[in-house]
Amino acid sequence: MTLSSLLGLASISHAAVLNSKPEQASSHIKTLVLGSGCFWGAEKRYEALPGVIDAESGYADGRGFKASYKAITASSRRFDPNNYAEVVRVTYNASRLSTESLLKVYFESHDPTQKNRQGNDVGTQYRSTILYTDEAQKTTAASLKEQYQALLTQAGYGQIQTTLKPLSAFVRAEEYHQNYLVKNPNGYCPDHSTGVTFADVQEQSVDNKALLTGKHIVVIDAPYCPYCDKFKQQVVNDYQGSIALHFRRASQLQDLSIMSATWATPTILFMENGKEVAGFQGYMDRKTFYRALGAFKLGDSDAYTTAFEQGTDRPFCKQYDLFKQTGDGVFIDKLSGQALFDTKDRFNSGTGWLSFKHPVAGSVTYHEDNSHGMQRTELRSSSSGIHLGHVFANEGPGGSDRYCINATVLEFKSRQDYQVSQ
Repeated sequence: MTLSSLLGLASISHAAVLNSKPEQASSHIKTLVLGSGCFWGAEKRYEALPGVIDAESGYADGRGFKASYKAITASSRRFDPNNYAEVVRVTYNASRLSTESLLKVYFESHDPTQKNRQGNDVGTQYRSTILYTDEAQKTTAASLKEQYQALLTQAGYGQIQTTLKPLSAFVRAEEYHQNYLVKNPNGYCPDHSTGVTFADVQEQSVDNKALLTGKHIVVIDAPYCPYCDKFKQQVVNDYQGSIALHFRRASQLQDLSIMSATWATPTILFMENGKEVAGFQGYMDRKTFYRALGAFKLGDSDAYTTAFEQGTDRPFCKQYDLFKQTGDGVFIDKLSGQALFDTKDRFNSGTGWLSFKHPVAGSVTYHEDNSHGMQRTELRSSSSGIHLGHVFANEGPGGSDRYCINATVLEFKSRQDYQVSQ
């Protein structure tokens, strides 16, 4: 049985997430409208950038008439300040392609010192303009404009003519303009870039080799993501499980086979041998996370049934035989890695289940259980919430309580190994 079928959840497809917004997730889908001369070549250039979701040719920043290619190219409007500009609306995943990186490509790909023209293309429709959709984009664009001006001045160029304005409206260009260079492979749009480039700033490289073997949990997060912080603080701050958990930016997934879209954070991915098994967008509470992890790690097994369906191990089961006489150490939660019981408190009850006089302080929670016509006190792990067993009053040595625990939901660590891992 697969992880998805156990949870009744499917891995999220790219198409699905574009049509739905996950709850409690930070969206990194942003839009910038950019004018840099002829929109044909610009559209193709932006579409080739990793992190760009869509690039559409169109018209913006004009007034007084209905925008169309015929109207804006009319000779009477060649120097009309109210003419529309040829622009490209770029929709991008800012967690993969930052606004700064996109705008660096924008400035470097044309000559922003030319006013109302790019080379032989002359007219107000060819003006250099940035139409932003949020204040952060405005701040970034203004800063980069200043930085690029210094570089251009040093190279002997004049003043940047690029205007910065909030986007008021975008008119999509006629269909034959969309993907124009794909439809017209022998066509071209001239390159008027200055050759002046920003200093390369390399993002810290991440080695994903370790993730190509075995099972791993990958959490895609981002700066300034409150739901990521909430997930870290409330769900995985105390995680010590044997399946390694890694945090990555959406731009740091090289060599991994990812099916889920990465525009919302957090996105939690369960990976095996470098391939996504299942992905979940948005904040996962502790209960949901550990149920997903249980399905991923335990699969369709007795351990999963015991942990999440309040099952009970068979007496004297194989796992019990392995654990009844271990060396000195601790028994930990099979999912969270948190310590639950100490071998110093173990005793042989003769029942066929692991028995302890008491748990590690704070490691379990107690719940009323009236199932099967009995009145019992159920034990669950305080870290993962999985079912552990029951406690029976006065059934232990010297009248102590007997904590009757299912062995299949535990893992054992020697005292030395446990102390090293802390």
